[in-house]
Amino acid sequence: MSSLLQDARLRFVGLHYETSLYELHGPQLTNRYYILSGAGTRQLMAYPEVVGFDSYLSMLPATVAALRHLFPRGKDGDVDILTILRGGLNYPVEEACARNGIHVRDMHFVSCERIIEDHIITGLEIKYEKIRVTRGRTLVIGDIIATGDTLRLCLGQVVDRFRRRGGSIRKIIFFTIGGTRAIDLMERMGEEIRAVFPEFEGFECFFYEGIFTVYENPGATGINVPDIDFGWKGGIITPEFRRFVLDHPYALLEKCIIYDGGARRYEIPVHFHEALEYWEGIWGRADQIDPVALVEEKLGYPRGTTYEEWLEINHFQEMPKTGLADLYQQEKELLDLADALSLENIAQQRINAINTILLQYE
Repeated sequence: MSSLLQDARLRFVGLHYETSLYELHGPQLTNRYYILSGAGTRQLMAYPEVVGFDSYLSMLPATVAALRHLFPRGKDGDVDILTILRGGLNYPVEEACARNGIHVRDMHFVSCERIIEDHIITGLEIKYEKIRVTRGRTLVIGDIIATGDTLRLCLGQVVDRFRRRGGSIRKIIFFTIGGTRAIDLMERMGEEIRAVFPEFEGFECFFYEGIFTVYENPGATGINVPDIDFGWKGGIITPEFRRFVLDHPYALLEKCIIYDGGARRYEIPVHFHEALEYWEGIWGRADQIDPVALVEEKLGYPRGTTYEEWLEINHFQEMPKTGLADLYQQEKELLDLADALSLENIAQQRINAINTILLQYE
């Protein structure tokens, strides 16, 4: 867990257009961080089956709700959109602005490609940019943040272009399916950008369903990909998403929250082959995987954790307590029954389901 989140607590802001809005408060946080939870994003992030244009549509209601929170009068908004290709195209920020009456002045593009060799990110490369520089701009960005390396490289490029050409940046609004490293990155970058543009007000960052973590090792399965796959342990996950996942068999055991966002929409067979590879790996190693350790890893805490400890681990100390005790009990029951899970059978069911879907795309 990021040290910046050590004493942070989640607070419920309200229900905006059927989307729950939470804000993260912490003594060391200089930016504003929110978590959104809606029916569409819960479905998207629990099931790799949500693909193509549906993956885009699933984020639209929550994104609209977030912008209405920031711009309650709609037409008073005036922003630029910066798209980090290609994953950033999945985020419906332009349509959400239009639905809220927010004027989009300019559209900027930066293409940053990950260089991956044997499932390891070995570097990043910016191949294309289109940046129109003006003063006092508010940038709206949507992108996945795992390690944060892509965002740091792209934003560094954009800030440099604005500085060199006499422009300035007033604020950055960020939408992300992302992890805890986004917090550290935005806190550092906030200071760096403010050193270049003293009027910079900081980041307003919206996470969908939770602030996740990335695996640092192959995990309990032995096959998770470090610095790419998302998990819950050490993160902050909304009660709604925790409850949704528990209510849908096997969703907790999926490879990660999102797989690869770009492939999910634009290279759908690639996306499903990645999901298939994971479940085939589980099937082949089922007798070597401790199901209790796996469920503990997925939930983010060990069996035997008390309700008070659970509240603290999840940063729920200041949350409305309605329904939380029941959610804790549901997770506790899952942990108590984890010994009986047949990972081989579960994996076989998922393999059959994904292979059936793949027939539509190949």
